[in-house]
Amino acid sequence: MDRSPQAVIAAIISFFLVSLILSFIILICKSTKKTTRPNPPQTRSLTGTRTAPNPPDLTTCDSAAFDPSLNRLDMAELAAATKNFSSDLIIGDGSFGYVYKATLSSGVTVALKKLDPNAFQGLREFRAEMETLGKLRHKNIVKILGFCSSGLDRVLIYEFIERGSLDMWLYDEEQENSVGRLPLCWDTRRKIVSGIANGLAYLHGLGTPIIHRDIKASNVLLDDDFEAHISDFGLARQVQEAHSHVSTQVAGTMGYMPPEYREGNTAATVMADVYSFGILMIEIATQNRPNWPVRFEGKDVGLVEWARKMMAQNRQIEMVYQKIPRKGLIEDEVKEYFRIACMCTNEVSKERPAMNQVVELLNQIST
Repeated sequence: MDRSPQAVIAAIISFFLVSLILSFIILICKSTKKTTRPNPPQTRSLTGTRTAPNPPDLTTCDSAAFDPSLNRLDMAELAAATKNFSSDLIIGDGSFGYVYKATLSSGVTVALKKLDPNAFQGLREFRAEMETLGKLRHKNIVKILGFCSSGLDRVLIYEFIERGSLDMWLYDEEQENSVGRLPLCWDTRRKIVSGIANGLAYLHGLGTPIIHRDIKASNVLLDDDFEAHISDFGLARQVQEAHSHVSTQVAGTMGYMPPEYREGNTAATVMADVYSFGILMIEIATQNRPNWPVRFEGKDVGLVEWARKMMAQNRQIEMVYQKIPRKGLIEDEVKEYFRIACMCTNEVSKERPAMNQVVELLNQIST
């Protein structure tokens, strides 16, 4: 029996079945493509590219004001003041969120930080921490004026500090060239260092000490008088009776973290803050980024190692940033400055001085 007609019929049926399956797949793909949301805008930060935040939920709001200048505080007000948290108003990218400059309906200019949804575990913990930090009042600590929470959206309201971050003043060469801004002079740098030291000594000296855990140049803001204000308490922890706060995660920024972290000791301690402060002291004087290697006798070494080797050769004046005028430098003061910095960056945490001792040592430089 001739099977060719049967073969033709089978081929035709197979063709129609394959075509039907392909058509079904194409319809599914088109449907999926239509329902896919476009990617939200991206904003470039110092730490990389992060997705810009979505508009806040305005249905319900929990808020608290810690300053009388905030007579009205709700998410709708904050959204209006930032044009629904427009990327055009972003002035910084701190731990856990973007920072916006905003003028409230009362006329008060503030800095708003819209936190990432996972920045804090729960609303109760968030409120408790904010109420604690909202009570801090010191000239070298940025004031938290209040907060708003709506759904997963949480916004911190800070006082606005005019001159921006220390990091910008050290490294923003584009702005320096465009406005003809001179590098910070030695006396101004010492003033900034003393302000940071006073702020940390205040935090560590509270009845229940507060450990910042992320002291670095971008977390120090400068006002019109170049007074330093420590900011960004996203990683801060309270420590009962000056004991360490047990943590399973490494907190801080590469280059500023103490050596004990490399050994697996991730507990938050006041001495970890002291180490980060010592690194920042060296950075402010030398204008070398802590996470970048420094050349010494033809080799790349870490910032602390470089500082110790230079001090051993009595080359402290050479360590000072080359654009700082040498006319105002007093060699004995510069040597004492770097001696204090190296004390703070001691490899052994117990050998580092407490911040109140550091304040006293810095005060003695100018007397």
